[in-house]
Amino acid sequence: MDIGERTLNVLLAGIGGQGVLTASQLLTEAAVLAGHDVKKSEVHGMAQRGGVVTSHVRIGRKVYSPIISSGEVDMLVAFEEAEALRWRSEVRPGGTLIVNCLRVLPPVVNLGLFKYPDDPLASLRTFDGAFLPVEASTLAIEAGSPRLAGTILMGAAAALLPLSVAHWEAAIRSRFSAPEVADQNLKAFQRGRECALSQKLHLV
Repeated sequence: MDIGERTLNVLLAGIGGQGVLTASQLLTEAAVLAGHDVKKSEVHGMAQRGGVVTSHVRIGRKVYSPIISSGEVDMLVAFEEAEALRWRSEVRPGGTLIVNCLRVLPPVVNLGLFKYPDDPLASLRTFDGAFLPVEASTLAIEAGSPRLAGTILMGAAAALLPLSVAHWEAAIRSRFSAPEVADQNLKAFQRGRECALSQKLHLV
């Protein structure tokens, strides 16, 4: 698939321990295998202690900066509902919001810097663009491990991004060298992809 002259901006956001960085690496590797120029930037934020973790991934024919300018995110993949709310303003009008239906109180809430709403998904449904809630954590547990949530979210993203399934699968096999772990992640990836395909959404 060809993304043309555009540069795709994908922002991943979550809490330390959720696999945000692994997911961003899968996206980066799939894009590189597809022949694109890719730049990636990460903010760990005490990841090991449950701090906020974000990753910028920019994909195009030639990408000069790893940082996405404010308001120019094409796709936000949020691993937790509050993080989706906190970063929603960075998504351009008509962009895409993929959200794991999971509520975890991040440090910004405990520090009084962010008030967790009673119903985050209700607020997110007002988003001006494509909105895809995914029960990634629930599906991950059903698939055998909560660690699979990130791969499920990447499967959902893959259904909308102009990268072939073959490149995604190659990236997964490269990332997870143990055959049984790779197979488990490939199945999780397909679950997420099917979830998005069933919604018939499109990346504008």
